[in-house]
Amino acid sequence: MQLKAIGQRELRNDNAEIMRRVEAGEGFVVTRNNKPVAQLLPYRPEAPSRPPLRDVQVLFGTLPPVDADRWEADRNAADEVFGADDPLEDPWQR
Repeated sequence: MQLKAIGQRELRNDNAEIMRRVEAGEGFVVTRNNKPVAQLLPYRPEAPSRPPLRDVQVLFGTLPPVDADRWEADRNAADEVFGADDPLEDPWQR
């Protein structure tokens, strides 16, 4: 994308026209005293980036092992306080 240089004064005086042009896909470099100070570009939402699978696998490899018996005991203790929660059960069908 070729960026056109516009002065700060031009941006202030013609902001509606410049914004229409940005919406249409143009980009600008805003200058003050003939020195670039900002870029005005069309908005393009960025897709969230995900780390590569190998990095996630390395990260998971650094976690301590899970004690299944301790996990089950903690879960049962929580069920005593909060009640059982079956993720496959539909609470509206009770």
